Amino acid sequence: MATITTKDGTQIYYKDWGKGQPIVFSHGWPLSGDDWDGQMLYFGRQGYRVIAHDRRGHGRSDQTWDGNDMDTYADDLAQLFEKLDLRNAIMVGHSTGGGEVARYLGRHGAARVAKAVLISAVPPLMLKTEKNPAGLPVEVFDGLRAALAANRPQFYKDITLPFYGYNRPGAKISEGIREHWWLQGMLGGVKAHYDCIKAFSETDFTEDLKKIDIPVLVMHGDDDQIVPIVAAGPHSAQLLKNSTLKVYPGFPHGMPATNADVINADLLAFFIGQGLSASA
Repeated sequence: MATITTKDGTQIYYKDWGKGQPIVFSHGWPLSGDDWDGQMLYFGRQGYRVIAHDRRGHGRSDQTWDGNDMDTYADDLAQLFEKLDLRNAIMVGHSTGGGEVARYLGRHGAARVAKAVLISAVPPLMLKTEKNPAGLPVEVFDGLRAALAANRPQFYKDITLPFYGYNRPGAKISEGIREHWWLQGMLGGVKAHYDCIKAFSETDFTEDLKKIDIPVLVMHGDDDQIVPIVAAGPHSAQLLKNSTLKVYPGFPHGMPATNADVINADLLAFFIGQGLSASA
């Protein structure tokens, strides 16, 4: 397996396929680089070099007890950029991975990056605070932690329903997609996944977003039950200096899988500098 070893000795697994302009994909919690299958195959066939790593504590990377926080995630990603000497890259982050992209750019700058995409992403801040009244109360995240600690396998089966909007009337459920999510989740470490709930819910990315001046596409479904749009995508777009916001009516949190044809087409249009689809 292809891995890098970070400064603290953690082995990070990654996939690196094809040639051309690199696209670096950052996955959501508690998944792995495999969650990007529908994008990596598509863009690899379009002539891009596609790269996806498993965040520490996730997938095939080392199951770390410590370091499960956004600063460390971003530093790990920076070391992958340096190891592969990536330049003129496009960064794409889904959910927690969107936070990782924002923190990387805020912490390490955009010298190696041409464009970025935030999909169903956690920035600017998920947690409800005095300054962020539209966020979710801490009790929601306490509930996630309690469910994970009590019965992680069952919790991971249950959460796939709202994740993909499969709990909505008339939804066409793919058991394969649900099982793929569960398999990815169970490959990772329970301590890392437990800690990551705090990382994705309590990290404030406001200052990171303000620093970013490269073009950023912000994509969010208005029926996202995991990262509700009310405190997410549109607010990130307002904080970014050079953003394009695309809201998808009725699309769920896991729209890169459930609606890959629409998402991939809009990603490609953004990458090559064309207009996005008029409607989702």
